[in-house]
Amino acid sequence: MPPPVQPPQADWIKQRSELEQWLAGLSAGGVLALDTEFMRRNTFYPQLALLQLGWKERYALVDPLAFDIARALQPLENANVVTLMHSASEDLETLAPWLPEGPRVLFDTQIAAAFVGTGLGVSYRALVAELVGVELDKGETRSDWMQRPLTASQSAYATLDVVYLHTIHQQLAERLEERKRTAWHAEDCERLKRKSCQRYGDPQPQLALRGAAEWPREQQALLRRILLWRDAAARRLDRPRPWLLEDALIMSLAAQPPKHLDELDQRSSGQRALRSQQRAELFELMAEPLSDQEIADTSPIPPFPQGKAKQALAEMKVAVDAMATELDLPAGLLCSRKVLEEYVVTEVWPETLEGWRRDILHDRLSSLLPA
Repeated sequence: MPPPVQPPQADWIKQRSELEQWLAGLSAGGVLALDTEFMRRNTFYPQLALLQLGWKERYALVDPLAFDIARALQPLENANVVTLMHSASEDLETLAPWLPEGPRVLFDTQIAAAFVGTGLGVSYRALVAELVGVELDKGETRSDWMQRPLTASQSAYATLDVVYLHTIHQQLAERLEERKRTAWHAEDCERLKRKSCQRYGDPQPQLALRGAAEWPREQQALLRRILLWRDAAARRLDRPRPWLLEDALIMSLAAQPPKHLDELDQRSSGQRALRSQQRAELFELMAEPLSDQEIADTSPIPPFPQGKAKQALAEMKVAVDAMATELDLPAGLLCSRKVLEEYVVTEVWPETLEGWRRDILHDRLSSLLPA
């Protein structure tokens, strides 16, 4: 096995003034490599444990447990600054309290790799091996990043997460330009920012529970009500959603609401974050009659394609695969099967297929809708 890669020295930053000084001049323009380490084992919100930065061949490990980083990241909101990240969705969600709109200009190297033929969902480690020729150790992947001090191994691992982003960026940006995919990549990065930095939960969470597609509208509305309550309670208590109510239990409660609180207590035993106060609150919520407006506001859950819709789905999948091959793009990047299933049943053009995808797909896919 090759010897472990030794990272360059990184500054350990534990004061706001040090971070501001380290980033001084960035707002005038530059390319900043950024990554985070966070913990999310028993909370709803990810807990930022470490911030890794790379700029002008200088590297820093920022300790957000030592000081409030609020507004210190303001230079990233400048249009002249490009922020490099790999698979940025969870990092953006983690940084949302300090960067609520995300960095002004995001370059996600994982998305770029998919556009230039390197693969869909390729890891940073694999990308470094392919484009830089360096094998990175992944031994600290599940490390405890909240501990202090960090071990030498943790510091090395964290620093290397940003060391090669600039080299990767240069190569991927050139390939994007050669393939005329630069604008497409920028559009997908903007879409990723909007989704990852969303401050509120999904207003129609019942759409993800396809098993309830055949339920009456009233029952679907009750299902939505319970799901919305769970999301709000999980945010308020800062606990994972399944700790309050697992999806299977929610389906059961919406299908057969408990007749009294003791029944709810019995059926929900074992839910780690559902205490007596939350059970009482939930029981009252389920007992409250549904209004006509609440039922009308509940989007119907699309069923799985059947009959002509199922045949049309197969034809659409063939068409997407053919167009993806022609464009030399992964079919999953162009359009996922899940999105096709939604479209063929609802016949409403999906928001996720707006932009450059609409120009390519709309006419062909719409012509395949079942008559």
